[in-house]
Amino acid sequence: MTLAETHFAYIGAFVDELARAGIRDVCYAPGSRSTPLAVMLSRHPEIRMWMHLDERSASFFALGMAKASRRPVGMVCSSGTAAANFYPAVIEARYSRVPLIVMTADRPPELQDVGAPQTIDQNRLFGEHPRWFANVALPESTPEMLRYVRTIAGRAVSEATGEPAGAVHLNFPFREPLMPVEPDDSSLESTEAEQSHFQSVQGPREPDSGTVKALEQELTLLPRGLIVCGPQDDPELGPAVVELGRALGYPVLADPLSLVRNGPHHDELIIDSYDAFLKDQSICEMLEPQVIIRFGAMPTAKPFLLYAQRYPAACSILVDGGDGWNDPALLSNNVIHADPVRFCKAMATAAEQRGPSGMPEWAQDWIAIDRSARKALTAEIDREDALFEGRIFQELARILPEQSTLYAGNSMPVRDMDTFFPGSDSWIHFLSNRGANGIDGVVSSALGASTVSSGPTVLVIGDISFYHDMNGLLAAKLHELNATIVLVNNDGGGIFSFLPQAAHPEHFEALFGTPHGLDFEPVGELYGLDFQRVDSWNAFTGVVRESISQPGVQVIEVPVPDRETNVTLHRRLWKSMSAELENLDLACRANA
Repeated sequence: MTLAETHFAYIGAFVDELARAGIRDVCYAPGSRSTPLAVMLSRHPEIRMWMHLDERSASFFALGMAKASRRPVGMVCSSGTAAANFYPAVIEARYSRVPLIVMTADRPPELQDVGAPQTIDQNRLFGEHPRWFANVALPESTPEMLRYVRTIAGRAVSEATGEPAGAVHLNFPFREPLMPVEPDDSSLESTEAEQSHFQSVQGPREPDSGTVKALEQELTLLPRGLIVCGPQDDPELGPAVVELGRALGYPVLADPLSLVRNGPHHDELIIDSYDAFLKDQSICEMLEPQVIIRFGAMPTAKPFLLYAQRYPAACSILVDGGDGWNDPALLSNNVIHADPVRFCKAMATAAEQRGPSGMPEWAQDWIAIDRSARKALTAEIDREDALFEGRIFQELARILPEQSTLYAGNSMPVRDMDTFFPGSDSWIHFLSNRGANGIDGVVSSALGASTVSSGPTVLVIGDISFYHDMNGLLAAKLHELNATIVLVNNDGGGIFSFLPQAAHPEHFEALFGTPHGLDFEPVGELYGLDFQRVDSWNAFTGVVRESISQPGVQVIEVPVPDRETNVTLHRRLWKSMSAELENLDLACRANA
């Protein structure tokens, strides 16, 4: 076989095995050295290629697609710094547990470290962030090597989708000529290896029955318990965790990114305004927990973290289906590695055998505080005519139809979503890049998610983050995507105004506020997108309703008040809420 024919056979076997393992989408950026991968992936009838001109945008597009679909997505690029541009998405994939198959092309060994162009050391380029790395052998067409490369493909998918999920990095060295050529049938070597397909079966971790029984008996002595659900991606957790909350009489504090706050399983035990009322120190003093059971990553809300740190003596149980350790506060004294849904059901069954106990006063107090806080926040926001950042999510809660995907940018948007988007029985798919909490690649991630979402996709993003990934907007034009981008423009880094740095005005604007003075309207013309700037809430709701009902990608800019005013409005809300909470008749207050 010629080398071009070998590329066809070898990479063809690899791609065929990827498809057999379930890979259906691959994002790639053009390049020469990656030709064998790009051509053979494009030839496969079961794989769709998503072309991007920018490697970083391509990688985050793949991340968003994989995050929304819960299926692994491939990424392909050429050698050199092209591969390095994948790094931020690989980091995010690790910490947010998103399965990615990262395929980087490389020069062969004889061109390493001799000054060859577009050549860098790509051996373990992404450090320890991938779940698995392989420097794939140079292409050969023998039966043994075809079996080898199929195993590489199958193992890559198995490793990426393990618990916890993450990226796998495969580095492919190629010699020229790079263009694969289909061999004549007469020149094909034995295809015995083609019959040996890779298969890996992984099942969920069952909770240990002895552990469940002992824990349930312990919890009967701890009536003041909480169930806390942070960012995670299993839509089945909601019904299971509500069942557990009912059985134990424990309120469920649900971050929207936990996929527990909203959906048909919605229940009065689901607490959605804790980010607001846990800012009230008098409330925190009354609500001393004996036990906290956590699922998923640490919730977005910092007030919960401070609340948990206030009571370090509480029994803290972390349930993780993989080998992760999501405990940045270092409070967990019991880490259970079991499938969260199966754990909830086993614990609920054990607790229900004791018979119904009714709704305890502890849970009734949490429910009353939650309802009162939400009522006060909603009323106060509705009285404010200014384009307040937090109200965006309150309005979206009223607008978005069932099966919508709501992607929140980091910094202020994800925090405002947590605070101001109320729970309901309407299923909303909440997403955000909360692994490493970066503001890069968010536009691309949301557009990637839009390709697999069953309903409309809405991204709420700050101006700095939008600027970071404007290259990602090209995908909307190239692939004729549908999404609504709500651009919150406060001319700088709004979140820093809430931090201690704001008390130092001599340095604040230059180092943290960083006003840019950009007019984003020409961006719409550049990328062929509809751009509208709103000046009232009536205009906002009207434009959003129109946008989610029509094809294409629309950018809706919300020019909010200056960053200092935004802080003032937030603090006014907390004051109004606290005044409302003082009038509550609570059992915990009476027993204090």
